[in-house]
Amino acid sequence: MKKRLVRTSLLSVALAALAGVGSPSFAQTAAQPDTWPQRSVRLVVPFPPGGGTDAVARALGQKLATRLGQPVVVDNKPGASTIIGTDSVVKAEPDGYTLLVSGSTSYTVNAALRPKLPYDPIKDLAPVAIIARAPLVVVVSATSPYKDLAGLLAAAKAAPKTINYATFGSGSAPHLVGALIEQAADVRLQDVPYRGSAQAMMGLIGGEIQMAIDTVASAAPHVRSGKLRALAIAGNERARALPTVPTVQELKLPDAAFDGWYAVAAPARTPAPIVDKLLKEVEAALRDPQLQEQIRAQGMEPVFIGPKAMHAAMDNEIGRYRALAHRAKIVVD
Repeated sequence: MKKRLVRTSLLSVALAALAGVGSPSFAQTAAQPDTWPQRSVRLVVPFPPGGGTDAVARALGQKLATRLGQPVVVDNKPGASTIIGTDSVVKAEPDGYTLLVSGSTSYTVNAALRPKLPYDPIKDLAPVAIIARAPLVVVVSATSPYKDLAGLLAAAKAAPKTINYATFGSGSAPHLVGALIEQAADVRLQDVPYRGSAQAMMGLIGGEIQMAIDTVASAAPHVRSGKLRALAIAGNERARALPTVPTVQELKLPDAAFDGWYAVAAPARTPAPIVDKLLKEVEAALRDPQLQEQIRAQGMEPVFIGPKAMHAAMDNEIGRYRALAHRAKIVVD
């Protein structure tokens, strides 16, 4: 039976409250909306080739190329925590031929934590659609004494700063989730920076740290092999790859929820008819079971969330993470 793409919602409570937020207005430019596209379309990915975002962009690009009748080319522009690639899209001609495919770092986290960002994603990007969500999971070593999140948090409350957890640097997703957990549970944890998932997982398995917060894609293989124990999904929905692991929402810590997601956007002022056509083609592509499986292979879950809800999620998350950074004294150079 073919798997059907289910329309879902990230941060469901927040989006419901912001349902009245309208999508940005798109002024007309010299582009020809009725005949778009007449040449190749470029998907800018602000990460190196070979990663999850790159794989999803290439899979989506193949489906869009077939539907649009024009080549769709992935252009990797990594660097500066996605700022280089995102800025190149912001400065591109708003004609529908240069698009951004990136994670929520580009759309919300950088804007919340970096006061000198050379662009404002709310004003300078035209949301098209959120196409996937990437849940994070709280894990400990299989030999850890903590059998559930409540036990770990009780230990953290009894002895502040004694539970060390891996991050990928100040302001990274694991760091934000750790800060959210601290505030939601009224505990103090100690963040320890690692260069990436592989080092963090090995550090956890080897006993260097007591906890890690990583993507389900990175952690699930170690959970299934018996090396790690998953305590909670740091989001509002359970993860398909770890279906028995409860969410922080279920564990009565809704304020600790963090939904990582991936989306498509165009430069601001891209004509509305082009955005509308692109939106319809992305939605149609996401109905393809093959593309859904390609997204799931990267540890993500395919979703379809249109521009109004995406705009509301961006606005909500920027405010939320900015306030979090202020309270937790998170500083990003």
